[in-house]
Amino acid sequence: MAVCARLCGVGPSRGCRRRQQRRGPAETAAADSEPDTDPEEERIEAGVAVLCGGGSGRSSSPSPPPRCSLLELPPELLVEIFASLPGTDLPSLAQVCTKFRHILHTDTIWRRRCREEYGVCENLRKLEITGVSCRDVYAKRVNPRVKSGRFMKILPDYEHVEYRDVYTCLLHRYRHILGLWQPDIGPYGGLLNVVVDGLFIIGWMYLPPHDPHVDDPMRFKPLFRIHLTERKSPTVECMYGHRGPHNGHIQIVKKDEFSTKCNQTDHHRMSGGRQEEFRTWLREEWGRTLEDIFHEHMQELILMKFIYTSQYDNCLTYRRIYLPPSHPDDLIKPGLFKGTYGSHGLEIVMLSFHGKHARATKITGDPNIPAGQQTVEIDLMHRIQLPNVEDLCNFNELSRIVLEVHEQVRQEQQQQEDRTEDSEGARPPTEKVWEPGDRGAAALKEQPVQFVLPVGVTSRNEDYPRTCRMCFYGTGLIADHGFTSPERTPGVFILFDEDRFGFIWLELKSFSLYSRVQATFRNADAPSPQAFEEMLKNIQSLTS
Repeated sequence: MAVCARLCGVGPSRGCRRRQQRRGPAETAAADSEPDTDPEEERIEAGVAVLCGGGSGRSSSPSPPPRCSLLELPPELLVEIFASLPGTDLPSLAQVCTKFRHILHTDTIWRRRCREEYGVCENLRKLEITGVSCRDVYAKRVNPRVKSGRFMKILPDYEHVEYRDVYTCLLHRYRHILGLWQPDIGPYGGLLNVVVDGLFIIGWMYLPPHDPHVDDPMRFKPLFRIHLTERKSPTVECMYGHRGPHNGHIQIVKKDEFSTKCNQTDHHRMSGGRQEEFRTWLREEWGRTLEDIFHEHMQELILMKFIYTSQYDNCLTYRRIYLPPSHPDDLIKPGLFKGTYGSHGLEIVMLSFHGKHARATKITGDPNIPAGQQTVEIDLMHRIQLPNVEDLCNFNELSRIVLEVHEQVRQEQQQQEDRTEDSEGARPPTEKVWEPGDRGAAALKEQPVQFVLPVGVTSRNEDYPRTCRMCFYGTGLIADHGFTSPERTPGVFILFDEDRFGFIWLELKSFSLYSRVQATFRNADAPSPQAFEEMLKNIQSLTS
């Protein structure tokens, strides 16, 4: 311990400065006369010296190793050492001595911590020239006619802001809200991604592309942002509406849950009243006008969603969601997908694998099947061999094949209920058993076969793939308005490729096409498989 203490310059060889100041002259002289090492340390040091000089053939008295203190290292080297430490350890390091405290005022140390821990890549000294990373997006949200130069005036003056303040007052303070969240907006849900964007923490609401273009990229808009003021204190701004950022508030309710509140809801209103607000919302949400939508039921659904969601423009609660864990034996990589849901438009689902089954859970929902419910469940133990293209065009032929598998699954479930654990029988010979590790490899090795929708099956997107790799039996969740009388009906899960799959709802004679969300999300991985399963149960229970 004395050797380690001497390296830091605070051990018996030098003494603690504060303790030396409190000693009298006699005590200091007595302390200096004490040996620097105990006999055990002298024995170890002598052994090291013998080993180092053993090859020379000469026997010489061991010389003590040179003493080195961290305080004697050049400041440039200390900066590199301190910059490699976690930012949470640096405040404790600053309490060691005055020299360390002065060195920790070096901004390059904190800039590196901001970059490595939170992905900050902006240069504070160039912000007046380059702006924030999403400046153009912000400018359009404030006013489409406002130029970037005018928009920059509403940004704080970062000339005197330091990365140490950014780390301690902004990033570390709000680190618990980074990641993916689902807003509590009744049956509609949503997908919020809170990220460090430039020198802001921004909550981006992710929206599906306009119906029915399922392969288009996701849309997003900012709901709130947090940044430092010129007084180095964090401020929360609501980005909702079309009149620019305004005062807001964030409260962390409990672990994995927080809420936002707007303190100036008048910024959400438009001069033209509710009618102008509805038309603007319709163009942003659906990419069209009400006159372009001829289906009367679809008009009712759109108007209902606008009325419902506009009630939550001043206060929202968010609950954390995780991306599903991935395993080598998964059929495809799990994750988020965009899917077509008839008159409800495009919705976001999460595909996850659970042993013999795969599930698609709604992240965004509708009045029939709300967010959080399992919209599709795939039985990976029952593969379906599609007929040739000519027979596949006949809906009755496909329905016959699926219903036979449906009856087989029902009988197996009944047998399983009647069977005890000690007398578990063999599986039916018609069942295809997939061993762990076979699914993913088999899906890649399967040769594509021609695919066409049966006559009479409707699809919002006619540009679906014309070849598929594998098909499985599955069930889809349907219900009346208000999630009343829910039931699972048989259907077919069609795997097209790594990024697209489909589902045929037999009872509805409808086809849904799903396309992967091509985005990278940070701070979204589940800490454990158990945490992911618990998250699924929680979001499902909120709408059950």
